[in-house]
Amino acid sequence: MPSLTTLAALRAFVEERDWDQFHTPENLAKSIAIESGELLECFQWNGQFDQTRVEEELADVVTYCIHLANRIGADLDDIVLRKLESSRTKYPVEQARGRMVKYTQLAAEGTPDGRRQN
Repeated sequence: MPSLTTLAALRAFVEERDWDQFHTPENLAKSIAIESGELLECFQWNGQFDQTRVEEELADVVTYCIHLANRIGADLDDIVLRKLESSRTKYPVEQARGRMVKYTQLAAEGTPDGRRQN
């Protein structure tokens, strides 16, 4: 997760400009979607990309994610670790390794011993 130095720099940047007033959860979520679209645009026509531009757009997405987590009082480390644990259950290694299928398909296929998953 972001270092304390990065978090402090982000907070200072916003405070200096008095932008916190605009950082409602709704506005931040919209900004994440907008910036994600700009990141995706870097790959729109082929797999070639401009590293600098991708990094700039990725920084925008991550920055807004950090601001949103801060605004709603979410601990990024905690929510990422909880999501990983949930995903471990949905995507058992025995079924998901090397496969690109949604967890619902894995559950429908059942476990390696033939039992269906919940």
